[in-house]
Amino acid sequence: MEIAVLIVVAVVVALVAVLATRTVRIVPQARARNVERFGRYRTTLQPGMNFIVPFVDRVKPAIDLREQVVSFRGQPVITEDNLVISIDTVLFFQVTDPRAADYEIVDYIQAIEQITATMLRSVIGSMHLEQTLTSRDKINAMLRGVLDDASGKWGIRVTRVEIKAIDPPKSVIDAMEKQMRAEREKRAAILTAEGVRQAKILTAEGEKQGAILRAEGERQSAILRAEGQAQAIETVFGSIHQANPDPMVMAYQYLQTLPQLAQGEGNTVWMIPSEVTSALKMVSRAFEGAEAPPAAAGTGPEALPGPAVAHNGQAAPAVGRKGSEPDGEAEGQ
Repeated sequence: MEIAVLIVVAVVVALVAVLATRTVRIVPQARARNVERFGRYRTTLQPGMNFIVPFVDRVKPAIDLREQVVSFRGQPVITEDNLVISIDTVLFFQVTDPRAADYEIVDYIQAIEQITATMLRSVIGSMHLEQTLTSRDKINAMLRGVLDDASGKWGIRVTRVEIKAIDPPKSVIDAMEKQMRAEREKRAAILTAEGVRQAKILTAEGEKQGAILRAEGERQSAILRAEGQAQAIETVFGSIHQANPDPMVMAYQYLQTLPQLAQGEGNTVWMIPSEVTSALKMVSRAFEGAEAPPAAAGTGPEALPGPAVAHNGQAAPAVGRKGSEPDGEAEGQ
């Protein structure tokens, strides 16, 4: 009897355990589970402890409510200029309505992949290859808008669409590399030519400034030399007038300047003016202490620059060779 009671108690405990197991459902955070009663949707279990009617309600598999990432590889797309390219995309989505995701679509992952490929062909088909390569942000925004509208009735919200890779044909890649290489060489040639041009301009500007500065320096030097010579002449002229020299001193100075006529290397013949005789006479009279007679016309210091005139009206210059003595030539006249 006791054994029978124990068996009954054990069976009751087992039934209670089974009922408890079938009645209580614990759903993790960010998960959801749909419940069907007699094959019809009844409710959605939220995270935490939930109770159902055992053997009547059926709990379906959990649905992840977190944001999910799906990568789609190798979607062949034809551009507007009839080039076949392969595009890899990455899709970010989140289930917002577990009931619609479970009952409105059989496999929402596959559905998103197919609609992404369709939208890619639609969007890329209206663009050239260059636009496709340079307009990724525009393509992402267009795909996100279209996918979000199409998947909204499935209880799915597309949060982000990214194009991971665009692979043109190998022939197109080779042509693009050649074009880029030619463009780089062109820019390098332009920069080199611009550098040479700028260097020549700067060199010419430097030479111009140097020539201007040299000319300015020569001009200032010439002005200073002329001013110095003018001051020297003015000083000498003033000193002569202040000293009031007599004709004999002037005659002596006149004789001292004659040897300078033969200092040049190319001077082989030089002229001796006829006034040398008068100057010699004045010098000899000065040494003898005699008083010099009045200067005649054509002689004396006042007429030194011109040649003497003989009695017959002809000029009487004296001609001598380089190195000859002035006194001897004068006495020969």
